Amino acid sequence: MKNNLWNILKKELRELFRDKKSLAMMLIIPIFIPLLVIGMSALFEAQISKDVDEYNKIGFTYEMTEEEKTIAKEMGIEIINGNEEELKQKYDEGEIDLYITKQDNKYIINTDGSDNSTFASNLMETYFNTYKQYLQQSYLQENNLNPDDVLNIITVEENMIEQDNYFANYIKNYAFLFIMMAITVSATYPATDTTAGERERGTLETLLTFPIKSKDIIVGKFLGVTVSSIITGIISLILAILSLMITKNMFSIYEGIDVMYSPITILFAIIVIIAYSFFISGLCIAIASTSKTFKEAQSALTPLTFISFFPGMIAFMMGITTTPILSIVPFLNFTLIFTDINNETINLLNIALMAISTIIYISLVFAHIIKQYKSEKVLFAK
Repeated sequence: MKNNLWNILKKELRELFRDKKSLAMMLIIPIFIPLLVIGMSALFEAQISKDVDEYNKIGFTYEMTEEEKTIAKEMGIEIINGNEEELKQKYDEGEIDLYITKQDNKYIINTDGSDNSTFASNLMETYFNTYKQYLQQSYLQENNLNPDDVLNIITVEENMIEQDNYFANYIKNYAFLFIMMAITVSATYPATDTTAGERERGTLETLLTFPIKSKDIIVGKFLGVTVSSIITGIISLILAILSLMITKNMFSIYEGIDVMYSPITILFAIIVIIAYSFFISGLCIAIASTSKTFKEAQSALTPLTFISFFPGMIAFMMGITTTPILSIVPFLNFTLIFTDINNETINLLNIALMAISTIIYISLVFAHIIKQYKSEKVLFAK
């Protein structure tokens, strides 16, 4: 049995490394991860490094005081006057970044929340805070009160604890999510080729005529696909870490942030990669085995690519954290635990539940595949 299994595995690995498409899936897909990390870093860098001249054209529907004009000039704000209708038209045509209306002592910032107007809105909030502080100081001085005794009655300092900021955390999490998708893509082609592809070429029927148990054939094919997935996952992880190290020196958004992973973090990340590779490889073989042609199997496996990515993306955007219950939910458990590990959070209970549930799911998938391979009707149906 062991010899038969070893022979099948050697056959699968030999075909895997000889096939250019399989190698492309295994080795080229991870290259997109550095491109993702560098691209997102450049995007965030551009967002926070915008010159004030790109969003400083502000419309005012009221006559500003000399003090207001002085503050606006010091902040680089370009004042554009007009009535509300005129300014709204200019805003719609992109001539100004937003406009301000006034009702008594109430100032209203009119904006649609677009990217550029968000920067302009933040600029105006700073402007009004500065103007408000000026008015407060003037009022206190008119009433013979020391502004410092009132306005600075307490002092607040911010102590930045060393941790990932929003941008770095966002990029790191998406890099890890892309690793999961890369593993899925890497598993789909060899799983399709070794099942539906061999059936279409007629080699699967020949293989089954040999005195080899169906179980050995299934396990050999499964391990071959799993090896491909693990290689992709490990390469992707290495490239993700290297690209983060490179971008740290390229972009200011990483200033003061440690993007290096500890050895224990890398170890657990590899454990998740291996567990997910076993899970997705078995699932891909189970689905592809029911297909009659290579193209049909590819179509059936396409949704897995999205399923592997979107649950984790939604969980990240909604701020969902790992719980013992979620640790046994297929797909979601891998991405949540991967995110935890990425944030240097190691929960052994959740990792153990993920591993146990993965073994159970793989066992169920194997039982289904073995049942398929024992049925000639399923195997050779045209």
